Amino acid sequence: MIYFDNSATTKPYKEALDTFVKVNEQFFGNPSSLHHLGIQAERLLTEARKQIASLMGAKSEEIIFTSGGTESNNLAIKGAAFANRHRGSHIITQQTEHPSVINACRQLEELGFQVTYLPVDSEGRVAVQEIAQALTDETIVVSIMHVNNETGTIQPVKEIAQLLQKHPKALFHVDDIQGRGKVELNLDGIDLCSLSAHKFHGLKGNGVLYKKKEVKLSSLLSGGNQESGWRSGTENAGGLAAMAKALRLTEEQRAEKGHVMKDIQLFLRTELEKMERTVIHTPEEGCAPHILNFSIAGIKGEVLIHALEEKGCYLSTTSACSSRQRKTSTVLTAMGLSKSAADSSIRLSLSYGNTIEEAKAFIRLLKETIPNLTKVQR
Repeated sequence: MIYFDNSATTKPYKEALDTFVKVNEQFFGNPSSLHHLGIQAERLLTEARKQIASLMGAKSEEIIFTSGGTESNNLAIKGAAFANRHRGSHIITQQTEHPSVINACRQLEELGFQVTYLPVDSEGRVAVQEIAQALTDETIVVSIMHVNNETGTIQPVKEIAQLLQKHPKALFHVDDIQGRGKVELNLDGIDLCSLSAHKFHGLKGNGVLYKKKEVKLSSLLSGGNQESGWRSGTENAGGLAAMAKALRLTEEQRAEKGHVMKDIQLFLRTELEKMERTVIHTPEEGCAPHILNFSIAGIKGEVLIHALEEKGCYLSTTSACSSRQRKTSTVLTAMGLSKSAADSSIRLSLSYGNTIEEAKAFIRLLKETIPNLTKVQR
């Protein structure tokens, strides 16, 4: 099996799975309970919070545990909008954001907020100047992802953070779900930042929202006031401990194998560029090392995906959240691609466990598959 769909989800580390099982077998108490089992579980949460904070360059009290990236994005955007509505009602984002950001913003529009959806260039990158021009005295949230989940394009987060230093009313939220563990991100100038465990070999159903200490949010879930009141609900101690371990291991892998991943991506790009009718949509510069988005003219992405799956090779078309809906990629069309080109797109995404041998095998399988599909689709 060749698994090149790591942007959709990653295979959990064995160490993360072992941690999850151990915690749920031996430290299964409710972290809010006063007895010894509860105190043990609460200590595990404290340690997980410390470790994640350290790896992110944050403080423990700035880490809110959530159920994953979608909840983290919703809590960041809606929570910030509701808590700061007295200061303004304008939000800025970009057209190529993940659905959990776009749809959160659309819901806020229904509640009376104004949202500006900025365009991107042909590489999928938003211009800092566009953000500067869109800012008003009413702007309270700017939400820009770090790494695009379909193309791997890296957004100018550092420059946007510097711009917003002159606009302290506007909180800066960064969706770092796709970039964490692959591309370094400094939290300087960032007020809110989202992570999801299953993107870096943790378990599904666990996430993080970094919230700078002084930032005000409105909670979205009412209940027992867990997570200092920001996110009610009994914490998943086993999953969160596993997430902390997975993030540590991933950062270690990045230091040891980051250059290998980039070499594999470069090999794949070079080989794909040699193939007829193939166009690569991931930019050569300013992109994450694990994503490569391309299309082959005349072959629908969905058809190619299933043909390669029959040969034991797994990839995706658009974001996993949208793939089953068979919608044309809004990311690629925002970059100026035609509908036919966008519908032919394939997203290949690596992990540190992938090898150059797998990349070579993939290219061989692709070359074997394309002629047969071309005949069928004529």
